[in-house]
This record gives sequence, structure tokens and C-alpha cells, in this order.
Amino acid sequence: MKLVFAGTPEVALPALEALIASRHEVAAVVTRPDAPAGRGRKLVASPVAQLAEQAGIEVLRPRRPREPEFLERLAEIAPDCCPVVAYGALLPKAALDIPRHGWVNLHFSLLPAWRGAAPVQHAVMAGDEVTGASTFLIEEGLDSGPVYGTVTEPVRFDDTSGDLLERLSRSGARLLVATMDGIETGDLEPRTQPGDGISVAPKISVEDARVDWNAPALRVDRVVRGCSPAPGAWTLFRGERLKLGPVRLAAGRSELGPGEIAVAKNTVRVGTGSHEIELGEVQPQGKKRMAAGDWARGSRLEPGERLGG
Repeated sequence: MKLVFAGTPEVALPALEALIASRHEVAAVVTRPDAPAGRGRKLVASPVAQLAEQAGIEVLRPRRPREPEFLERLAEIAPDCCPVVAYGALLPKAALDIPRHGWVNLHFSLLPAWRGAAPVQHAVMAGDEVTGASTFLIEEGLDSGPVYGTVTEPVRFDDTSGDLLERLSRSGARLLVATMDGIETGDLEPRTQPGDGISVAPKISVEDARVDWNAPALRVDRVVRGCSPAPGAWTLFRGERLKLGPVRLAAGRSELGPGEIAVAKNTVRVGTGSHEIELGEVQPQGKKRMAAGDWARGSRLEPGERLGG
């Protein structure tokens, strides 16, 4: 089939690479416009745009996918199908109607679980033991279209959302190619999602990533891992934000109050609503990431100091 691929961030690259290597033709890619990045805030092309340009593939960068110029060019290309991975913009009906097999999204959850922008983060934060990826036909509703196929992936006890998403991006890429193959041959028909088991995964806000030290240690651990690497879990220390890398659960009940800090040799322990946790890496405001022990020594902690304000 002739394809137009839509995607923007790095997580979409394995799927684009797999489609380029498949028997299908990637005639063009659709991606978000170049955005400012780095200290100089220079405009930088998206990872998908960079890969497409290296492969000699046409790149379309509409500010909004309802722009007449974009719709006209898409109609000229006349794709059979438009596979999508983390494009980042809502597609109007005028765009959805152009490819004869529609737009097929690779979504990183087992639909109808975790519909929305942050399915992997929510799966980790909720303590799911198994998640996966789904390919489905895009409709105007939120991730509600009929499903072509799924792959499953266990959630490991120490997975961050970044770890899990990296694995899903690769298994999902294989699923997306298989879905394109099945659509081409006519062997694959999408099935309506069940009406039960629906959960929603909105974008993680900065406030969602704030650690509540009164919560049980297991909840603290899940929030930190679910928000790693982005947007980054955080707490307050001496009135400033302190970002937290993955933590370790300590054995036994906590002798520390919620948020209370204790330093012993190279370990930094913090009390929660249940067990203590041990900090891994931290990032003080305006500084680089560092080992928690180095941060504690440099901060010259006083007895009874707490995280969380």
C-alpha cells in the first residue's frame, strides 16, 4: 500500500523505520512544525521529520491538519492508509476521509484501557501488571475506534514509563506493520471495542507529578517511576523544587515521619505513610542530576528536615 505516516517524537521512530523497511511505500510523513529547542531556542525539526528527510521522504508540517493546503497535498498523494504514532494533533473528518483505508493509530495500551495522551505513565502509576499496544481505526472520538490487533507486555517491578515505552515502541512497530499487511490483503477486520473496562489517561500535569509523602511507599514509588523521565516527579525542599529519580523501597515499617529525611553513609532515606524509601538520583532546581548522597552532603541537612514543604 501507499502510506502517509503521521508522528512526531522519538517514540514514533521504530514504527517509521519498520514501515520504511516493509513492502509498503511510505510516500510522505506528517509531523508537527519545527519547534524551538536548546539554550539558543533555535527551531529544530521533529525526530520523525529528521528521519524522513534522511530517507528522502517528503515531509508535511501543517500547523493544523485542517489547513486547505495540507488537505489538498494529502489528496494529491492519495494514500491507501495513514498509520499514526504519537502525532500530537487532532485530525478533522476532512483528513480522515482521504485514505481509502482510513488512519490507523498505534496506541500504547490494551484498549479500551487507558484511552488518552499518557497511557504508559498511567499504567505504571496505577500498578498494572500487564499492558500492551493496540492498532485501531481512528474515529472522531477519543481512542474509541475499532481495534485491528494487540500485543501484550508485562510491567516489571522497576520499570519507569520510559523503560516500558521503549519496549512497547518496538513491539508496537511490528504490530503496526502486521496491521498494514492484514489491511492490504483483506485478512484483517477491526473489532468494536468492548463497552466495559474503559479508563482514561489524560496528560500528566506538573501537579500530578508532585510526590505526596503521606501516601504509602508503594504509591510514592509508582508516581516517581510513572513520571520518569517526563514530566519528572518532584517535591519541595527548602522552598525549591527537587526532582526525583526512581526510588527504592526499604524493608520494615518507617521510623521516620512523612517526608522526614535521614542520611546514613551514602544512603538517603525518606519517610512515607508506610515504609521508608531510599532516594536514587535527585536534581535540585537549576542544577544537574546527582546521587542523593552527594546532594545530601552538599545541602548540609539538619536533623528533622523534611521533603514536601
